[in-house]
Order: sequence, then structure tokens, then C-alpha cells
Amino acid sequence: MRIFATGWRSVREAGPRRLVLTGLMLILALLLARFSWQIWFTDTAERALYDAREYYLSELVEPDMRVVIIAFDDQALIELQKRSPLPRDTIAAALRNIDTLGAKAIGVDILFDQPQAEDAELIETLRAMQTPTAVGYASVDTNALDIEYEQQLYLDEFMAAVEGPNVRRASIRLAENEGVTRLWPDIIDGSPPLLGRVMLEMAGDPAAERFAGYEGAIRFRRPAFADEPVVPSLSIMVFSMDEIFAIPEARAEFETAVRDSYVLIGGDITDYDRALTPLSGFTDAAVEQGGRSVRPPGIAIHAATIAQMLDGDRLRQPSPWYLWALAMLVVIAATLTALLELRNWKFIPLLVAQVLLFIGLPFFLHERGVDTHGFPAVGPALGWILAFTAVTSAARASGAVQRKFAQGALGKYLPQSIAEEIIEKPELLRLGGEKREIYVLFSDLEGFTKMSHAIAPEMVAKLLNRYLEMLSDVVLAHGGILDKFIGDAVVAFWGAPIARPDDATRAAQCGYAIWQAGEAFREEVARMDPSLPPIGKTRVGLHFGEAVVGNFGGENRIQYTALGDSMNTAARLESGNKTFRTSVMASEEFASRSGLKWWRRMGRVILSGRSRPVELYEPAPDFAEHDRRTLNTAVEMLDTAREGAIRTIGAMAAKYPEDTGLAALLERCRDLNADGAYVMAGK
Repeated sequence: MRIFATGWRSVREAGPRRLVLTGLMLILALLLARFSWQIWFTDTAERALYDAREYYLSELVEPDMRVVIIAFDDQALIELQKRSPLPRDTIAAALRNIDTLGAKAIGVDILFDQPQAEDAELIETLRAMQTPTAVGYASVDTNALDIEYEQQLYLDEFMAAVEGPNVRRASIRLAENEGVTRLWPDIIDGSPPLLGRVMLEMAGDPAAERFAGYEGAIRFRRPAFADEPVVPSLSIMVFSMDEIFAIPEARAEFETAVRDSYVLIGGDITDYDRALTPLSGFTDAAVEQGGRSVRPPGIAIHAATIAQMLDGDRLRQPSPWYLWALAMLVVIAATLTALLELRNWKFIPLLVAQVLLFIGLPFFLHERGVDTHGFPAVGPALGWILAFTAVTSAARASGAVQRKFAQGALGKYLPQSIAEEIIEKPELLRLGGEKREIYVLFSDLEGFTKMSHAIAPEMVAKLLNRYLEMLSDVVLAHGGILDKFIGDAVVAFWGAPIARPDDATRAAQCGYAIWQAGEAFREEVARMDPSLPPIGKTRVGLHFGEAVVGNFGGENRIQYTALGDSMNTAARLESGNKTFRTSVMASEEFASRSGLKWWRRMGRVILSGRSRPVELYEPAPDFAEHDRRTLNTAVEMLDTAREGAIRTIGAMAAKYPEDTGLAALLERCRDLNADGAYVMAGK
């Protein structure tokens, strides 16, 4: 159980209120997994998934000759020139002829609830039936939408006249839920059994007894071939014509179709007594054009119940305790998964396996003959998500304080985004160092050390803290790493521990912003206390090069820093600003990578302690673009046409008399060595 230990410890440390909330969410997850068929926002999805199971797992069958539908279709009504009520003399004639064909039983899915002139003929025919016959019945109590009180009075009178040894009343009520017929109708005390049950009982078929009390799902089947029905259907017109039955060949053909079959008589009319089934939503246009509407007639659903009984396909009902056990399993699985300390790639297979289990289980059980109407599928998936979220949020809440502390500590010298990434990947701060290419910034406050001797130590600390705070904010805002403070000097770098494509641009913009922050600090101090000595300007050096970056120190204390010649070069560029009479100076290696167009070339120098010259670039965003190009060309010409270049630079310095950097450049150009570089005398 060690793999759960860290996660469980995190949950326990979440605090009492969070634990109570987590417990409530787990209870909600349990209820969602158990009662998703009864919850308003999941019941529709459960029904849709059930319909998908019923469709894709339904049996494909050839025409089932055990059941025959003899129907009033639209063509028959056209020929009879009568639509409602259905002509009872036609029904009587058909019954007389069918009675001679050897059917096992006949079911009439028609309500005789209104008096007609042909009633006497129909009553006489029914009384004389030798074939067991079930006649459709309904009452106001059970079929309020199909029959009114006056109609029921006549229907009761009609049934009393025809019932006998071979004629019984049978319910034609179908069960609809949200407009779709999926289940057998519930059994109501005092009401006759369903039409198909009565037919099998009267025929003495033991299948009727096996389905006693069944109120589960109807098992629907699909045709094996698009142009054939599941149950054969014939027009009632041919069975009502005595002259056709007088032909021996025709009679023999009808007898072959009907003998030993259960015959259903009713309507297959376009706009009457039709119902949606689980298969309706998956029936495509081609099937509908083939003659089977997505809304089959009620008589076809009765045929489906008869076939289900004949096949003995009484679907097993899952125990409520089984459903509770499944819901508990969902919550336990989600909780244990949330407590696991697994990497993403290891977690995904486990998640997929559980999703397949909870959504696939109903399909497996459906295929195995279990009634999955009411069996949760969507609920367990959503319950798993809710339980998993509850536990992981509790674990994360306990780690939030530690994470916040760690981020705060790292955020003192790292940008927030990098600090967060290091929290996620601690290996980025491995002990020791590695060689990296970095962008280095070195800044210093001119004259601050001298000034600190002239004011109270408390004021020195206050001013220094304010100054470093302002510069630190600038560095972090530009994504830099605060390496260290050296008195009033700030050292920062970009490119480690995480390198980003825009590091050079950020570093360049930060260098200029550091100088601006220094100027703002000077103004702030002057306003705060005019009696204080004036604050010097902030100087910045920028360089790009290799350095060894990592954690250095001893057993008791380490520091994340960068070491190497690039750090020293940036420091000498910063101090060189005094000679250059500038505020920000960068090397060519730095400026060329920044992607910015604000640089102006400031000649070539050999820094103190260095043998190789450095090309200088100064950020000058407000310098006229035409003059920038002219100056850059002139500096480049110092190697080939020095006198002309000096004249151009002199003219530029005269144009900008207040630009101390140009004046200093002109002076250096007149004191270049043989290689065209100015050699700096001191650090």
C-alpha cells in the first residue's frame, strides 16, 4: 500500500473543513453513480446509451414466420373508402377465413368502442370462432388518452356479448417513457393481461407462464436484410375476400403462411397508432424508404413481445444491491486512483481501463441477457470524475500551502513562471553546475557607497532596500533570474535553468528598464528628502556568453548562481559606462541576438584585463533612425577610412551637443590602437 501513502497523507493534511467537503462530494458521487437514471441531467444520456445498446446488440433475423401481421394499411383504407372506425364487416370476413387456416391464436389490436351497423355480424363471427381469439380492450383508468367514458361503456357491452370459451379480452396498452416504448407495460390489478400474453395462454403455450409478472425491457430485433421485415405483414383485404379463398391454390398459400402462427390483426396506418422504439433513433433514411418507418405501428410492438416470449428471452433484472455495489466500486476506484503517485503516461492506461469497464459493463451484461434498462452507465463515469476530483482537490489543497511557500521563496529570485515550472520539475535545479549560454545583466548605482558614509545607517538601509526592490521587480517582470545583490549592484541572467526563445529580447528590454527604474529612484529620493545628497545614475552592462550555472555551496548552504567569464565581461561593461559616458552598454554578442533595432554602434574597446576587443552597442530608442544608420556606418568605416569616419562622428556629436556618449566616442576614435580598438586603462 506504499503507492497510496503519499496521496493519503496529503488528503489527511488538507484540514477538517476540506475533509468534510471531500466526504460530501464522495457521497454525491455515490448517489450519482447509483441513481443516474432518476436524475434530471443524466437520465436523457442514460436512455440514449441504452437505446444504443439495444440497437447495436439486437439480433439480426430473417422474417419470423411464428407471428403474422394482417393489417389495415393505407392502401386498404383507400380501397374501402373508409378510415375510421375501421370497417367491421371486413374484420368479420377476415376472421371467418383466418379461423379455417389453423392459426394457434388470433389477436385483434382494435378497440370496438363505438357502435357500427356491422356490429351484429362481427359479434356473431367472434362467438363462432374456433381459433383462440384475444380482442383488444382498454379502460379510462389505464388508457385515458385512447378512450373516453362513453366509449368504454360501449366497449364493455361489446366484450360482454362476444366473450366465451374461445374469445377473451386483452390489454393493448403499451408503456412509453419520454415518448419511447422500451418496456413491457406494468401489470395493473383488475386489468386483463397484455394482448400477446393472452394469445399464448389461450393457445396453451408454456412460454406465457414463464413470462408471468414480467415488466422488464422489450427485446427488439432487426431485419437481417433491408428489404425484409422482422415479422411478415399481409393486407387484410385478401383475407376478407371469400372469392379468393374459394380458389384452392390461393387458400393453400394462405394456410401455409398462417398455420401454427400467432396472427395479429390491426392497423398499419401512416398517421395512427405508431410509436418510437429504441431502434428508431438509429434507423436511417434507406431503411425508412424500404417501407419500415422509424415509428413502427403498435401492432409490430405486440409482435415483438410475442416473439420474445416464444424465445424464452425473459431478461434478468439486476439486483438493487448489485447496483449499490457497482456505485461503491466506482467511488473506491476513483479514490484509489486519485491517491496514486503516477506519472501522466502511467495514469492514462489506468484511466482508460476504468472508463472502458464502467461504460462497457452495461454492453457486456446486455449481450449476456441482462435487462440494462435502469442500469447506470453514464452515472458511474460522472461519479468517478466527481470522486476523483474531490480526492485530488483535497490532496492539492494540502500541498497548496507548501507550494505557495516554495513558489514564494523561489519567486524572490526567479520569475513566477519559471518558479512554477521548477516546482513541477525539481530536477531542473540539480546540485552542481552545467555549461549554458546565458544573457547577463550587471548594474550598479553610481556613488552610492560614498554617499552611504554621509547619511545615517537606517536611511542607508531604507534607500538600499527600496532601490533593490524596484530593480528586482523589473528583472522578474522581464523573466530574468536574480543571481545576487552585491551591495547596490544587481546581477541577473536569462537562459537558465530554463531557456526560452525570447530570452535575448527580454534581457535587452530589462537592461533599458533598469536604467529607467534607477532614474525614477533618483527622482523619488529627491522628492522624499531634498536634504539628502543627490543619488547617482544607474549603470548597466549586458553580455552574452557561456557560464557554468547551477547550485554551488557546501553541505549546509547552497546558492543558485552563474560563474564564468561572461559574468566578468558584463561587470566590466557596466563599469565602462563611466568612461563611455553612457548608462547602458551591451556587447555585440548580446545586441545581435536581441532582435531589437534600437542599437547604435559605439566603437571597439579592449576592456581592462582582456586581450580581445569588444564591439560596443548602446540602446537608443529615441535616436533618429537616419542618424542611427549614419553613425553605424561611420563606426564600421573606422577600420578602412578612419579619418572620414571620425569626421562623420564629429559632425554627429556636433549635431547632438548634449549627447555625452557621442562626445566620448569621438574622443576614443582619436586614440585607437593599430587594430582600431580603444584600450581602457582601468577597470
